Amino acid sequence: MATGGTSLPTFHSWVGGREVEGRAGLRASASPSSGEPFAQSSLLDAAQAGDAIAAAQAAFPSWSRTSFRERTRLLDRLRQAVVAEADELARLIEREQGKPAAEALAAEILPSLDALAHLSRHAEDLLRDDALEGQQLLLAHKEARLVYAPIGVILAVKPWNYPWAQSLPVVASALVAGNTVVLKPAPATTLVGLRMGSLAREAGFPDGVVNVVATDDAVAASLVEDPRVGKIVFTGSAATGRKVMAAAARNLTPVVLELGGKDPAIVCRDADLDRAAKGITWAAFLNSGQTCASVERVYVEKPVAEAFLAKVLEEARRVRPTGTAGGGEMGPLTLERQRRVVEEHVADAVAKGARVVLGGTRPDGPGFHYPPTVLVGVDHAMMVMREETFGPVLPIMEVGSLDEAIRLANDSPYGLTASGWTRSEETARRLQDELVAGVVTINDHVSSFGEPTAPWGGVKGSGMGRIHGLLGLREMVQPKYVSLDRGRGPELWWYPYDAEFAGLMSGAVSALYSTSFPVRVRAQLGLARRARFWRRVGPWRILANLDKLF
Repeated sequence: MATGGTSLPTFHSWVGGREVEGRAGLRASASPSSGEPFAQSSLLDAAQAGDAIAAAQAAFPSWSRTSFRERTRLLDRLRQAVVAEADELARLIEREQGKPAAEALAAEILPSLDALAHLSRHAEDLLRDDALEGQQLLLAHKEARLVYAPIGVILAVKPWNYPWAQSLPVVASALVAGNTVVLKPAPATTLVGLRMGSLAREAGFPDGVVNVVATDDAVAASLVEDPRVGKIVFTGSAATGRKVMAAAARNLTPVVLELGGKDPAIVCRDADLDRAAKGITWAAFLNSGQTCASVERVYVEKPVAEAFLAKVLEEARRVRPTGTAGGGEMGPLTLERQRRVVEEHVADAVAKGARVVLGGTRPDGPGFHYPPTVLVGVDHAMMVMREETFGPVLPIMEVGSLDEAIRLANDSPYGLTASGWTRSEETARRLQDELVAGVVTINDHVSSFGEPTAPWGGVKGSGMGRIHGLLGLREMVQPKYVSLDRGRGPELWWYPYDAEFAGLMSGAVSALYSTSFPVRVRAQLGLARRARFWRRVGPWRILANLDKLF
């Protein structure tokens, strides 16, 4: 950090193990609570951003050869650095992103620490070579393994809504798998990302292994198109995700895309309404609704709709804005433009017949606040039921049956998460089977993101690939099949292709795959009479793999 020509403190990118002052100007970080800038970051130009990829590429050969013991030792040091600064980090997230500091601890710091601890304890076992037993009789003598090899440079382009929890677990997964990283934080939460770079440096990661770059959008696009990048992990809107995928396709760079959501909650007629109302209210207004897995649609069965709505309104009225005496549960929206999206969706719904039963009007005063808002009388003709709102708006739609609820829940271009609220195990299984989403939870919503063994990702327009858990860790490696043959002579199928070879291949079809047992035995005896078969296969190989014959 330095003090620039203004009174604002200035922060810089981390490239090759050192702070690098950008040559492309300065960008202010503003508090969503006031709209006033409180710090700034210098922006790298295209050449400097390219230097970050070059540094990561140069560091990869030695880092990929380090032992798991050394990698996890450094992850443990990074974890302890986060623990030591947890409260300070939470305050930084509150100041730059807007969520309350207590919520930042619960939803950002703690899940990231869980992820680091899980990777430190289990990554080596999860990425251990898998021994494979051959099933083809003529190949079964080979020793085969599936090896999980590091990819190279991982470019992580991460969002502003969870700038710590969305970034650190991905960075840690890439590192423990033997990759190097270039992290590009969102413009609105650049300072949080740069702090991650400084903590990685303090933890002792070698130069170039962890790089964090502050850039404008044009330079960020050049990073995505850089052929030195081995894989891209992007979290953001579906529209930007499509652009990332198109740019990555120029170099056939693989991508993990965690995109938007329009996540439904189904409240069944047998639900515990107190639990459903509390859980859905929290999942709708957590982080001011700026969660890709927020509850953005509720379908409630008619017999319990009135009672459920009354309980939701009771819960929602208790949600206080930050700055309230004694605390507050909900901060401002991070960006003014996001508040305008929320207002547009509410206005569209009202114009098409919806009723606002709580909230719905921006408050006076500074910052980007918007109140908890509940809508009824909604339908799928409204933007608020079709497009991602990404704000504190909870539309509730009454339905006649569970069948209708499931149909409407699946009637969306998105498929990130979904939840069902029921006391019935049979209904729960049906919801788990029939809801089209990457994550389906029963009697809860969103919180599986905090479980380090649970994969996270969606289907349809919500993206592809996974972060977190075993599947997220396997996204950071290249599966490589390796085999070893200790034989000395030629294989049965090698040249020459003479008449004897033709007869062997014809007989092998029936010997190995005929569904008639007598036909298979006759064909196997026929193979046994051929000299080439015994010369190149041998009796010991057959005896060792007799189970493959029958």
